[in-house]
Amino acid sequence: MAPVPPFSPTAGLPEGPHTLDRREGPYGEVVLRRRSAEPGGAAIYEIIANGCFLMDTSDGRSERLLIDAALAELPPERVRPSLLIGGIGVGFSLVRAAQQTRWGRITVVEREAAVIDWHRRGPLAELSGRALADPRTEIVHADLVAHVRDGAGRETFDALCLDIDNGPDWTVTEDNGGLYAPAGLAACRDRLTPGGVLAVWSARPSPAFDLALRNAGFQGVRTEEIPVARGVPDVVHLARKGA
Repeated sequence: MAPVPPFSPTAGLPEGPHTLDRREGPYGEVVLRRRSAEPGGAAIYEIIANGCFLMDTSDGRSERLLIDAALAELPPERVRPSLLIGGIGVGFSLVRAAQQTRWGRITVVEREAAVIDWHRRGPLAELSGRALADPRTEIVHADLVAHVRDGAGRETFDALCLDIDNGPDWTVTEDNGGLYAPAGLAACRDRLTPGGVLAVWSARPSPAFDLALRNAGFQGVRTEEIPVARGVPDVVHLARKGA
């Protein structure tokens, strides 16, 4: 009889995370980690900023909803609408946009050089490589808050899809809070074409942010929810600029 292998309490459990890259940048530390979903399953990548979990590649439904909901809010007669995506993250939103032939110009604003590298030359290229190669796609290395504020009155978009924090009430860095304040929302409104759509991802609902959107002059303010395994649902806050 073959010997019985010793019991292991971790046998059959998902493999723990391994750090693939760790960099210190102007906004603090950013880390890319990899873990396995299930034994023999596909690897899951996750991004950590200053010790705060941002996102991983395990699901992506709410990030795809961010793009889908914004496109659905635009009138069907708007041809080849332009899109600004705030934060590339693990690439779900960009990939979704590139899969949709209706979008015209797709601009991605990402402040972390390391994250851009992971998509262009690193492990995340397997997820986003085709979307980055799409001739409609452009990546801008810049801080989104400053990019939106300083570009107001010049370049405009039909949709802004923003996913740079865990939500308006849970920012990655303190400076990001300015995006959800009255001046930041006014800058977002100025970057939209008449009738354009602002979509903001959040890890939890924020009635206070809905009110802030209305106070900033946006119309049709509402949220769409994505249930999660545990806890409150992810949401996408949606609002339109007046025509």
